[in-house]
This record gives sequence, C-alpha cells and structure tokens, in this order.
Amino acid sequence: MLGDENNNDLVNLDAIDRAKCALLVIDELGDPTGTPLEALLLPPMRQTARLTTAARAVGMPVIFSNDAHLPGIDRELALWGNHGIAGTPQAQTSPLLDPQPTDYVMEKRRYSGFFQTGLLLLLNELGVDTLICCGMDTNICVKHTVADAYFNNFNIIVVDDATATFLVGNQEEGIEYMKVCYAAKVIDTDEAMKFIEG
Repeated sequence: MLGDENNNDLVNLDAIDRAKCALLVIDELGDPTGTPLEALLLPPMRQTARLTTAARAVGMPVIFSNDAHLPGIDRELALWGNHGIAGTPQAQTSPLLDPQPTDYVMEKRRYSGFFQTGLLLLLNELGVDTLICCGMDTNICVKHTVADAYFNNFNIIVVDDATATFLVGNQEEGIEYMKVCYAAKVIDTDEAMKFIEG
C-alpha cells in the first residue's frame, strides 16, 4: 500500500559522502535569552552550536540561511509582523552559534532559503549533494527550505532536536511531513554528531 514504506530509510547515512555535505542552519537568529521564547529556543540552539562546531572541525561547510526582510515591502511581514529586519540584530546569526568568517550567510526574504537567493549556486559551487538541516520554525522556514532542497534533488537530513516550532502546528507534525513528503532522514543531534565526525 502507498505510504507503507519507511521513508526514513530512503537516505542511507552509510552511503552518504561526508565530503559532499553541508550543515544548513535556518533562521537561528539573535539571542533568545531573557525572552518569552527562551525555554523553547535555547535547547535547539545549543544543539545546533554542537553541530556547527563539529562541522567546522572536519571542514564541512556551515551555511546560515537568515531572514533579512525589507520593512514595508516584504509580504511575510503582513502575516507575522516585523521580524528579521535586514541590518538589525534580529536578522543576524545567533551569537550562541559562534559564527566564524569561514561560514557562509545567505540572506532571504521569503520562507525558503532557496527562493531568489544564491543558495543553490553556492551549494553547486561547493559540490554539495546532501544537506544537514536544522533551525526555526520547523513548520515554516525549515519545511519550505527542505521542500526546495528536495525539489532540487538534494539528500536531506533533518536534526529534529536542533529545530523548533513556535508559530504553526507542532513539532511532530512538521518533522513527520518532511520525512514522508521530502524523504528526509530524521535523526537527533547525537547521531548527527557521529555522522559529521565520521
């Protein structure tokens, strides 16, 4: 019956060439410490910090896909209010992730990190065929970015405890959707660390 197969087995970690992987961090911006979302956002950000450190240590590209909205223009702001305005601290990679000059930052004005950005060109130039994805919000920017990654024929790994949902739906729905519809391999940070470190 359609859908009976275990989609989480479609991406075989043992068959992935780590030299063709990149860590893609989606909208982990600013510092949530002291904000109403601190308890929700800090744990996945700490997990992402482990991933960025591990990726850099083995020479794996670390790419930050960051909101950089234009006030009064971007349609998204009408839905969610002002957030991630270009040039503000809220549109900068979280300092908790210790961004480095060797990292790549791709600004975006829509949910997907691929939509009218240079992300696809960058990944092609880096020779990447597999993305290890984490970030926020699971059901919006992460899901739309993963969708475009799938449409562009990338292997997709989603690190579930390095993502967070706080605007639409719940975490389990978003993770399951990406697993079923986009063949994402869903793993936790410990498993991702083992994969990155080889």
